Amino acid sequence: MINKVSTLLALSAILVACVEADADRDFYAGEDVTYIVATAAGGGYDAYARHIGTYLQKYLQVDNVVIRNVPGAGHIVGANTLWRARPNGLTIGTFNAGLIYEQLLGDDALRLDLRKFQWIGKAAGEPRAIVVSKSCPIKSVEDLMAATTPVKFGSAGIGSASYSDTMLLAAALDLKVQVIPGFDGTEGEMSMLRGEICAVLGSASSFINFINAGHGSYLLAIGDGLAGVPNAIDYATTDRGRRLLKFIDSLSRLGRVTAAPPGTPPERVAALRAAYKASLEDPQFLAESEKLGQPIEPAYGEDVQQLVSEALDQTPQTIELIAQAINGGS
Repeated sequence: MINKVSTLLALSAILVACVEADADRDFYAGEDVTYIVATAAGGGYDAYARHIGTYLQKYLQVDNVVIRNVPGAGHIVGANTLWRARPNGLTIGTFNAGLIYEQLLGDDALRLDLRKFQWIGKAAGEPRAIVVSKSCPIKSVEDLMAATTPVKFGSAGIGSASYSDTMLLAAALDLKVQVIPGFDGTEGEMSMLRGEICAVLGSASSFINFINAGHGSYLLAIGDGLAGVPNAIDYATTDRGRRLLKFIDSLSRLGRVTAAPPGTPPERVAALRAAYKASLEDPQFLAESEKLGQPIEPAYGEDVQQLVSEALDQTPQTIELIAQAINGGS
């Protein structure tokens, strides 16, 4: 419930943001902005982008914010597409910040440098969670940890955040899992309904509709904020395991990021950041987000830049630990 004080503060922030955006408003008037989403339509990233895009259209005063879905390779295709986009302020994009894994491990498919994106903001920071289907025989964390037959987990492509998170979690808690890649958007949920896989690990809010429909339940969370769900850190028995879980948690704080291509003119970046901030602090937007089950925990501009840089600044020892976990080593 948004009280009067928070509403006044939000309105004040919007007024400031609008003033900041005035410097480049003439450029955006009458234009279209393309919002690249690195997943297929229908998933959590798509839902956030479409909701935010409606308000960006209002605060940038553009004719349209056009959603362009560019799925593939666990968000890599969409992020590479954004990297190559013309840096004129008319293209932005959203993808999973778990691509930090790929940059740390030197994945050749990732043809970008996350440090060099012009970061607009992030909409959320939320725990990762394991969701199990109703038909899955695994009903508790204890069942999962005691499993002698590999439990089938779905994920996006090999190298994606969901794949890497699942591999790190399995290494941290010594779980017996079989990670089956290739599920983007809501495909993992459909596969659980068909009984092909047992569980999926991902952003907790992405599964709200699936759970509310009675198709599954949360089993385990990584990070704070999911009341009533056991936390993975409580099951880690080694320093190695705790370090891996803390790394996953650090990435989970970078939820639903939005960026512009490197080289975007500073005045356009300022206008985009101001409109993004005004959108995410709009009282109507916040009320709608609550109804939609979209957690909003925003950060903007340089603050997001710092979070990305900190996540990338890992010691060689930690990078080796991550590489061993993802590649199934010990």
